[in-house]
Amino acid sequence: MSNLYLLPISVFLLFNFTFIGTYIAAVLQGHVVPTVPYISDAATYSPESCVFGQLISIGCVLLGITIYVRYRQIQEISYRHSDVRQAIGRYSVIAFWIGIGSCFGISIVGNFQETNVRIAHYVGAFLAFGLGTVYFWIQSYLSYYIQPYMGTMQKANLRLVLSVVCTIFFMIVSITGVISHILFQGTDPRKWYPSDGGWEYHVASSISEWIVATCFCFYVLTFTDEFRTMRFDHPPRVAPAVHSAASETLASSAVTAALSANISSGRLYHRRLQRQLPPLVPDSYGEFSDLSQQQHQQPSFSI
Repeated sequence: MSNLYLLPISVFLLFNFTFIGTYIAAVLQGHVVPTVPYISDAATYSPESCVFGQLISIGCVLLGITIYVRYRQIQEISYRHSDVRQAIGRYSVIAFWIGIGSCFGISIVGNFQETNVRIAHYVGAFLAFGLGTVYFWIQSYLSYYIQPYMGTMQKANLRLVLSVVCTIFFMIVSITGVISHILFQGTDPRKWYPSDGGWEYHVASSISEWIVATCFCFYVLTFTDEFRTMRFDHPPRVAPAVHSAASETLASSAVTAALSANISSGRLYHRRLQRQLPPLVPDSYGEFSDLSQQQHQQPSFSI
């Protein structure tokens, strides 16, 4: 048994603590009304936004590692069992990248506040909830095929139910959220009162968002039991290659032969050089000069 099962538990606790803690802090600071605001509305102003962004970033890292471990788990099962490999195909790889995209969207939501960069915040929310829901559907599909070898049928059914709930309430968030903002006539959406218009749609949208976020956390928590049966090992250390005595002898012999060849060629070149150069003879002043030059030199006379 390893400690990998702590990953989904950490994600579950960290995200829920972040959501609830940010809401309580925003209400105490007077930044939102104590009704049912959006999760991101409670993390719009500092210091809540700073704490929210930091904790969400840590949670995204843990969630990304969890998604990767789940991917490796399914890949290992499909490698050992041909029936699973033929049934799931590349769905595990597709689910991995979709899950990473959802993590990226959650990070955008946490670090790009709605009041600062509205478009980026909405894009991040769509990636987080939209891709996250698709990831849950694919994981539910995979759970039924790996069930004979890992997991239970009850766990697969639970994931299917959570996927259905996420899909329904994600659609409610999208539709009622757009309608509520069209009907809103107040000044600050973070302090939305019944007299501002679109109150019912706003409450339905914000409650649906909290339900989707809660389903996300519980879905990740369902990986806990299956992660208990996994263990990640450290990569093996490869020792440097050890040369044998025979190879060292052969290498030294090759070096000796090369040196002998160079020495022999040097001697041969020296002999050729001696044949080509004419002998040196002393002249009348006792200095040596080339004999060939003395033979071709014209005599000089002095008067």
